[in-house]
Amino acid sequence: MASTLTVSQLNEQIKSLLESTFVQIMVRGEISQVTYHTSGHIYFTLKDDRSSISCVMFRSNARRLRFRLEVGEEVIASGAVTVYVPRGNYQMMVQSVEPYGAGALSVAFEQLKKRLESEGLFAAERKRPIPSAIHHIAVVTSKTGAAIEDMTRVASKRWPLVKITLIDTLVQGAGAADEIARHIAYADRLGADVLIVGRGGGSVEDLWAFNEEIVARAIAACHTPVVSAVGHETDTMISDFVADMRAPTPSAAIEQVLPDMFEVLYTLDERMQQMQRGMRQILLQKREWLKSVANQLEQHNIERKLSLQKQSLSLLHAQMIQRMRRQLAQKKPLLSQTKREMQMLLSHQLGRKQKELDALNERLKALDPKTRLLPGAVQLTKDGKITPLSKLRPKEKIRLSDGEYAADATVEKVEKI
Repeated sequence: MASTLTVSQLNEQIKSLLESTFVQIMVRGEISQVTYHTSGHIYFTLKDDRSSISCVMFRSNARRLRFRLEVGEEVIASGAVTVYVPRGNYQMMVQSVEPYGAGALSVAFEQLKKRLESEGLFAAERKRPIPSAIHHIAVVTSKTGAAIEDMTRVASKRWPLVKITLIDTLVQGAGAADEIARHIAYADRLGADVLIVGRGGGSVEDLWAFNEEIVARAIAACHTPVVSAVGHETDTMISDFVADMRAPTPSAAIEQVLPDMFEVLYTLDERMQQMQRGMRQILLQKREWLKSVANQLEQHNIERKLSLQKQSLSLLHAQMIQRMRRQLAQKKPLLSQTKREMQMLLSHQLGRKQKELDALNERLKALDPKTRLLPGAVQLTKDGKITPLSKLRPKEKIRLSDGEYAADATVEKVEKI
């Protein structure tokens, strides 16, 4: 089973294979497109009647070039073939170029191009903008070619609501230029938003009708904006210069004039999201503003001030307790000494008080009726209280006690002795 390669690995192997096979080659062809880059490099395309190849001449080699490369010139290029790995495109790295000689068609092309350019038909200021909203497209091309199929297919995917009117036209051979010019004039009267003139790829001879002066002047006379879409990307026609817009292929013309409905929906969705983000941002700003106002009001709130004062007092209280604890910890040895001294003092005083209490107990015992009554003497009490005889009244209940025995009695008579 063959091993699986990544795209990069495949392109690297193709690059290695091509560079090792086509190390030094000479290629003859006609320059169909050339670009002098600001970096000093020259990018151009060599083509014949069936194929084309992209070429690049780097600045170091371009400095040695003895003439300026022009579209339509037939040249012999020397160099090697390489591959641009990121896109998988192969191209020729040209080291030197020598002119081979100009063909008849190229000379005619250049002559007409210079003449029309001098008349201002290529001027940017006369070109009309393509409308942004396209509802109706008129197409001048052959109904049997692949171009119209590609165009309708692309249109149905990008913007299915567009109306396409096809003007079936002969696009190559004898009489093709006259018919193309006549149908361009007819399409201009249909009131379409844009007019596309073109066909699919082919040889220089097949595409030559779009290099005819009659076609160029018919395009220039249009009131409807015109898009020239002839051949492939490497093909450049006189119609491309005169038209208001040039498209590399017919299907690309549809892509350039019609919006992509998915991109439109995406843009609308993105704008909706932007609006939502904007609204959220505004709401957030207003919420922050309200919060700031609430904070200001809160700062001037009496309850908050009291709460802050309470917190401050609580903090001071905690600080005082902590400070007192520190001081107590510092004074603890002194307090211990003081405690011992106080315990000794209390012990001394308790001993002294105990002696005083013992003395008082002795005195109390001496005062106890049980111990102080003389023999034959009794103590008289009424209602549990010692009462003198002078206070007694007849028939009162009394109690008599000698410290050992007690007797209850009733007063019969009280008299003074």
